Amino acid sequence: MTQESDTFKANYAILKEIAETLRTQKEPDIDALIPMVDQALAAYKVCKDRLTAVKAAFGERLPEDIPK
Repeated sequence: MTQESDTFKANYAILKEIAETLRTQKEPDIDALIPMVDQALAAYKVCKDRLTAVKAAFGERLPEDIPK
């Protein structure tokens, strides 16, 4: 069973939240920057892995000769 922290949706939300925090903060919080980057990198890896897995699953299920 997939844990919530392993889902694309949960990790995408983390990426969005971190991006919004960085975009809207008036003064940079240097002490929080490295932990945020570490968390974002971990979330990005989960999202990337899930996208790769879904792409592969679709590739197995959909014939390549479908007319466009």
